[in-house]
Amino acid sequence: MPMQVLINLFIGVIWMFLQDDWSVLTFFSGYLFGLLVLFILRRYFPTKFYLITLLAIVQLFFVFIYELFTSSILVIQQVIAPKINITPGIFTLETELEGDLEVTLLALLLTLTPGSVVVEVSPDNRRFYIHAMDIPKSSDAVLQSTAKFEKAIKKVTRA
Repeated sequence: MPMQVLINLFIGVIWMFLQDDWSVLTFFSGYLFGLLVLFILRRYFPTKFYLITLLAIVQLFFVFIYELFTSSILVIQQVIAPKINITPGIFTLETELEGDLEVTLLALLLTLTPGSVVVEVSPDNRRFYIHAMDIPKSSDAVLQSTAKFEKAIKKVTRA
């Protein structure tokens, strides 16, 4: 993917040289032309077309923002309740992700959502031990979030 981005930027700069116009609009048109060239030549690259990966990263970001807001609402409901009735605890979560990058990304995303913290990852990277603020509600929310995060992470990291 980084090689494709560099090639696309190079095509944009060459386009500016050939047009003899040093403006942002000329570079942008050259960049779009470079996207077309890279899309046509995509079968010759070992990785998938980088624009697809970029769109998957944006989709992962929006999934995270959605889960952040929904879990924040859950935590706010618990905090503003007249009587705090929570059952904190640790539960185990199985994952299908492979590799250090995928597992680390999932652990960070789960930790960044309010109400849960990844305490430990098993040595085989298959199980997370997660501390939840309220076991019945938070653990269900974390399980639903995990399914969405895993799907989005797989789109980003796998070809």
